[in-house]
Parts: sequence; C-alpha cells; structure tokens
Amino acid sequence: MNALELLQQSPVMPVIVINDLDTAADLARALVAGGVRSLEITLRSDFALQAIALISAEVPDALVGVGTVRSAKQLEEAIEAGARFGVSPGLTSDIARAARESGLPFLPGVATPSEAMYAADAGFTVQKLFPASAVGGVPLLKALYGPLPDIMFCPTGGINASNARDYLDLPNVACVGGSWLTPEAAVSATDWGAITALARQACELAKPQAR
Repeated sequence: MNALELLQQSPVMPVIVINDLDTAADLARALVAGGVRSLEITLRSDFALQAIALISAEVPDALVGVGTVRSAKQLEEAIEAGARFGVSPGLTSDIARAARESGLPFLPGVATPSEAMYAADAGFTVQKLFPASAVGGVPLLKALYGPLPDIMFCPTGGINASNARDYLDLPNVACVGGSWLTPEAAVSATDWGAITALARQACELAKPQAR
C-alpha cells in the first residue's frame, strides 16, 4: 500500500492520543466497526508505542500508524512496535531518509509551497498540510492546486465534522485528519457505540465515485 492508497481507505483519519492503554484496543475496534481503518496514534502520550503494538496484535483489521514523528529514531521505534505508516508535523532530512528506507507510507507535514516542493523533491508527493486552518485552510489548498497539481494532501488541524466536507471537495485532498472521532468524554466513558457512530458519519463524507 502506498501513501495515496492509505488516504483512500476512509475520508477521515482519526488523530488519536492514547491516555489509557486499557482503552486502546476497544477504541480501535469501535472505529473499525464504523468503517474507519486507518488510525494515527500520536506520540503525544507515554502509551503511544504500547498502544500501537497492542492494536496491531489485537485488531487485525486496523491499519495502525504513528503520528507526531519528530525524529528518525521515533519512526524506527514505532515500526518495531508495528506501525504500518507514519505522519510527521514537519520534515527533516533525517526523517525523510528513515521514511524512505522503511518503505512504509509516510506523510510529511508541510505548511507552505516551499515546504511542499521540498517534500516532493524528497520523494513524498502525498503530504499532510499542518496546521491546516492556521496556515490558510481551504483557500491555501485551492491556491496550491494550480502550481502543484501532482501533490495530494491530508489537511489536519482545526478540521471538524462541520468543515470537513469543504476540504474533501477539493481535488487535491484525499482525506482529512481530525480528533473529533474520539472525543475524550466518550473514550473516558467507554461509550464505544458513540465512537462507532461518529466513524460511520465520517465515512458518509466520502466523495462521490464519479469524482
């Protein structure tokens, strides 16, 4: 699976912070039950690598990846834990090398045309626009499409159920990233039905097949 195929798995890729390892597998199952298979587990908690390993072992239908990658070492550790793709807030030469050598789908974070061109030159034409709303959102993506029509994006940051469609309607957006599929209140209450319902609603955002 390449990076574009990864983004085509569902219109929304949940950005997940695991604060309680005991909930990780059930949370993943709830998302998968709703049709969302690509799960970005961010390195913003002490349980991230353990959660990746646990979900990889216990939820085979999930495509679990690692987010907030800031070094080559972090990417390597996540791959050892079972990560099947990687996402970063930015791109350095060391991370680019490690991502290429891994052979896994990798989404480098970019925020400007120059960064998008740098990432494309490094071999990554599928990218994460971050923080999307703060750096220009939909208008920026529309502007980038003219000179950079070969680059596809997964915008993340400031995206929610109310504005996700505006992004998904753009020709250079394959999916969006967001945390609204895993609200803290629902996770804390182990309300997996609510999580599954949110995942189903997210899948309804899929672009018509004619596009």
